[in-house]
Amino acid sequence: MMLERPTRTAHEQSEFARARAAEKLRHTVENRKAARIVANQALDAQDCMRLLSMLGLEPADEDMDDPGRPYA
Repeated sequence: MMLERPTRTAHEQSEFARARAAEKLRHTVENRKAARIVANQALDAQDCMRLLSMLGLEPADEDMDDPGRPYA
């Protein structure tokens, strides 16, 4: 006996897509905030990269060439 899979309406699909996009944006913002906090506490660029790697974070791209960074 095969169970029928309910089909989703276009509205349900677009709501799901919006929710996924919102979650992806929230995740990106939170990771950037965390990366900035790590960068501000790091002793130098090497320390920063090591800490980010240990935490599984990516460097915040817009801050990479900022001369105001504490380890620049």
